[in-house]
Amino acid sequence: MFDLDDTLVDSGAAWSRVCGDFAAQHGHVWRAEDHAALHGNGGWASYVAGLCGGAASAAEVVKTCTAAMAAESAAGRVAALPGALDLVREAERHGPVAVATASSRRYVEVILRELGLTERLYAVVCAEDITYGKPAPDAYLRAAADIGLLPTRCVAVEDSPNGIRSAAAAGLRVLAIPRPGTHLPAHVARLTTAQAATATDALPLLTQLQTLRPTSPALLSS
Repeated sequence: MFDLDDTLVDSGAAWSRVCGDFAAQHGHVWRAEDHAALHGNGGWASYVAGLCGGAASAAEVVKTCTAAMAAESAAGRVAALPGALDLVREAERHGPVAVATASSRRYVEVILRELGLTERLYAVVCAEDITYGKPAPDAYLRAAADIGLLPTRCVAVEDSPNGIRSAAAAGLRVLAIPRPGTHLPAHVARLTTAQAATATDALPLLTQLQTLRPTSPALLSS
């Protein structure tokens, strides 16, 4: 099961740009800490709405920013991360593949189509499909149910601390590929089964994870 943003696609800068544009329309000057706050945040829309001084709702943020991201994706301005599609192909050799994301379906469907993944996924869980976003376990529990497997039989590929916490809370083994510049706190790093610096580095680790029993010892970081 794959997270989407900053795991399969290099979308962090685009999300920051469209959310920054939205906030600017309501008088907020986008800051580096706002960019960081979006990372793996299931409550991203509420965060952005909070920057607007009561002038916008979370629903408005979702509608406007999701439409903007769908347009960015359709225009080819959101690309797959190097090696990410190879990870998906490797995962397919071992069983059904799913995406579990905090993003809204309008954007998700466009980017998955652009990547050629739409027909290759058994399940796609988006923000609209769950009650609580990451770090709650809902997205991964729903994805496991949709593909008909126990969570303990699944592997999650994640980049953010909140995503790692979500997958671990659901009972999945976690392959972490932290975004460059992201330091995983020790209590989050302990939740991972394996870590890699890039998707390319993660490929042999994913192969090993998918052949391990759920009770097998953790792998060393790549």
